Amino acid sequence: MDWRIIVGRNIRRLREERGLTQEKLAVDAGIDLTYLGGIERGKRNPSLLVIVRIAGALDVLPRDLLV
Repeated sequence: MDWRIIVGRNIRRLREERGLTQEKLAVDAGIDLTYLGGIERGKRNPSLLVIVRIAGALDVLPRDLLV
């Protein structure tokens, strides 16, 4: 499976479990809303720095977005 899809699904699942909107997560992670949407859909390839920022905003370890 494509890693972009795995990461995107995990981000969406964790975001929804926490009751966050894409907009709130994007603001908390310091990234653009449309970029986050692309990541969640598996269309964008986030850098390691972006993965770390999203993980921090979700209060998880970066590895939690990869498994």
